[in-house]
Amino acid sequence: MACVKLGIVLVLFAFTAAAEEDLPCAERDVGIEGRSIVCVCNATYCDTITREEPAPGTFVAYTSNNAGLRFAKSYGYVQTINATVADEEEEYPEPEQKDYEEDERLLDINLEDIPAILETIRSNVTLRMFLATRHQFIEGFGGSVTDSASMNWRKLSDRTQRNFINTYFGAKGIEYNLIRVPIGGSDFSTHPYTYNELPWNDGALTNYSLTEEDLFFKLPMIKMSQQAATDEIKITASTWSPPVWMKTNEKITGFAQLKPEFYQSYADYHMRFLEEYEKAEVKIWAITTTNEPINGIVPFVDFNSLGWWPWQLGRWVANNLGPTIRNSRFNKTLILAVDDQRYILPIWLKGMEREDPRSIEYIDGIAVHYYGNFVPGKILTRIQEMYPGKILLSTEACEGPMPWDLLKVAIGSWRRARRYTTSIIEDLNNFVVGWMDWNLCLDPGGGPNWVHNYVDAPILVYADKDEFIKQPMYYAMGHFSKFIPRGSRRVQVARRSLGTLENVAVLTPKGNVVIVLQNRRRHEVNTTIRISSRKYIELTMEPESIKTVEINHN
Repeated sequence: MACVKLGIVLVLFAFTAAAEEDLPCAERDVGIEGRSIVCVCNATYCDTITREEPAPGTFVAYTSNNAGLRFAKSYGYVQTINATVADEEEEYPEPEQKDYEEDERLLDINLEDIPAILETIRSNVTLRMFLATRHQFIEGFGGSVTDSASMNWRKLSDRTQRNFINTYFGAKGIEYNLIRVPIGGSDFSTHPYTYNELPWNDGALTNYSLTEEDLFFKLPMIKMSQQAATDEIKITASTWSPPVWMKTNEKITGFAQLKPEFYQSYADYHMRFLEEYEKAEVKIWAITTTNEPINGIVPFVDFNSLGWWPWQLGRWVANNLGPTIRNSRFNKTLILAVDDQRYILPIWLKGMEREDPRSIEYIDGIAVHYYGNFVPGKILTRIQEMYPGKILLSTEACEGPMPWDLLKVAIGSWRRARRYTTSIIEDLNNFVVGWMDWNLCLDPGGGPNWVHNYVDAPILVYADKDEFIKQPMYYAMGHFSKFIPRGSRRVQVARRSLGTLENVAVLTPKGNVVIVLQNRRRHEVNTTIRISSRKYIELTMEPESIKTVEINHN
């Protein structure tokens, strides 16, 4: 018994010693009722988070909440039900298994017992994992190196720049391993631009060259991120608009498609980008088939765009982009189709397929954006079933972009962190392999943006103070990116109670289980997570909280 007690003491001491290595959040109350705190970083200080390896039979939990916790650590043990009382539940759920089957005894209750029953339902959740039921492998999480993000970053001192990069990509940061970068300009630039704007109608692209935005802002930010990262950063590149001479309206925005005589030139435009970034020693993992093609068909937006009808996109991919990339030395570069909202994906993919089935053969996956999330996530599962060999990648997300968003930047908003968490959980549970935020950082006004299309970001840069603040959205992202490494595989989770919590679970390459949970309620929830028919853990979900739990169940 003395040896057991000594072992427990040593484990707890190790936990405590490791926890002391983390630098806590330098809290700032934003002074707005209903908002959470932000964490301040500068040249000399920035909070950190280290992932702790749970010992066999234990778990480590990390909690952030509206009340101000940021990756707060707690610890516990995997418990075992006595074999004589363990249920005989199979390790594989039935194909049409319901989350909860009603007990007929619920129909035989006294009315005066209802408040107590409802309180029990509200405050107690049981989830059951099925580790043998496995789905997609995870690629990772990240954000975008736009002109605006890299320019804001460049305004900081060298030491603060380094702290910024480490807080996103470093071992004591949230360990992003995905980046998206625009090919040329986007709305998050200081002015509209493309590559090879002159000479006019230069289909051979004789004047294709990178700009100062690439050379002095985006590429340096990407390279420093690669140096700090704990894993390979896979980079996805997207074009917002080609040179205007390629477009039917010869303008940077508005209703416009690609002139047919420049179909091959636009494919070469992407190839040249791969070549130029290769010269700069930056490898592009994937390209998309143009950012948000709907914007050039239903032109509600006034920023850089190119419209594609589904049949046009199918024709271009089948005859130009696909063969150009596959017959080049960049033939391992992924081609991701559509790169737009959930609700247009089935229409565009079917239209492409009807126009030319080869277009589907050439693509490696489908890119999806965040802003159409009013359409249920099940649409993504249906797309996966229709195109089982293609990955689904979420390539852009931000808060504050809609006309009805009165506040473009809502400093300290927990609601926005909650929305991110809900979206990531839903996407992962519907076969998405990775999730990317939009701008890595913006200024306090949500820019710069040449068309004043300001939005929010997980980090805001205050250049005049040489500091940046980490908003709740940053920590929401970190609850996934820090603890779900590339190569993890999603496993099935079902509820075993009337109440439930938003959740997603994976099996990591090391064999541990990681589950991310969100409690949106304003009261705590007692939670039991059954890892198997005999093993389980118990924990408490604080009000309005996100919790990541890593379990070594061996």
